[in-house]
Amino acid sequence: MKPEIEAFLAEPRIATLTTIRSDGTPHVAPVRFTWDAVTSTVRVLTVATSGKARNVGTGGRVALCQPDGFRWVTLEGVATLSGIADRVALAARRYQRRYGSTPPAPTGRVVIEIAVDRILALNL
Repeated sequence: MKPEIEAFLAEPRIATLTTIRSDGTPHVAPVRFTWDAVTSTVRVLTVATSGKARNVGTGGRVALCQPDGFRWVTLEGVATLSGIADRVALAARRYQRRYGSTPPAPTGRVVIEIAVDRILALNL
């Protein structure tokens, strides 16, 4: 990955996560996320009852896009949902480092983990 893309993904921005509903239509939600370049993993904290979590629970591909005007990076891959305490805690620690604040900790918190296998970018 180009250093410019890594630097862009390190900026504490909001992204959009696109998942697919059971009827095949896209569901797009704004999210905060973390990027782990070592494992090519995106992590998104949410609750198990959210639309994105329900959509990921059925498996399949997703796309996360971080835009900034005419610059953007899209990370695509297969998403899984985990409520395992260690995985959720890792996502929370990474979130705190990236955004400088403790993430919300509602009941039913889970982590969406995306194994990124495609990276698209513009103007980076």
